[in-house]
Amino acid sequence: MITLKELRFDDRGLIPAIVQDATTADVLMLAYMNAESLERTIETGETHFWSRSRGRLWHKGETSGHTQAVVEIRLDCDADALLVRVRQRGVACHTGERSCFYRSLADAGTSDAPERATSAILDELFGVIRDRAKHPQPDSYTSKLLSSGLERILKKVGEEASEVIIASMGGDPEETVYETGDLLYHLLVMLAAQDIDLERVYAELRRRRAG
Repeated sequence: MITLKELRFDDRGLIPAIVQDATTADVLMLAYMNAESLERTIETGETHFWSRSRGRLWHKGETSGHTQAVVEIRLDCDADALLVRVRQRGVACHTGERSCFYRSLADAGTSDAPERATSAILDELFGVIRDRAKHPQPDSYTSKLLSSGLERILKKVGEEASEVIIASMGGDPEETVYETGDLLYHLLVMLAAQDIDLERVYAELRRRRAG
């Protein structure tokens, strides 16, 4: 086990920290830590960084609420870079994108690659739903549904489950896909309404797979 004193900070007292989603393995952002911000991260369990532009410590999500719960901190072989694995609440990028690395370099040969893994899509949608719960918007269906209470949400889950069954029995793949999307969305709203983290569902699925 390496200690904080053994890390190799640069001449400004900084070390790069790559932040990665612990569930999807997506790289979310790159930031810098100094000894104090790293200690604060370890103490609180949420990421803190050193802002080179503002010259001060900052707690990720201090204004947006899009915090990062730390799962693990790893370091590279030279002890001069960190990999911080987190559970992201909401989005990581100030632009509103889940990851700061949402653009592809032209002619890099990645145009045919899927934009996001399936689990990342669910995580992104769940993050938006949770954000609507914390910051309701008057024109948002999600905000209105969350404010209507759990009973109403559960009724919608039941309705959408019935729609999936009807579509499947009708033998229409396109309709089945559409209704399944509706059901998944309302299930995520149900989880958010009860403050149940999606990672707990992933953990249960992993447990079943292992069995």
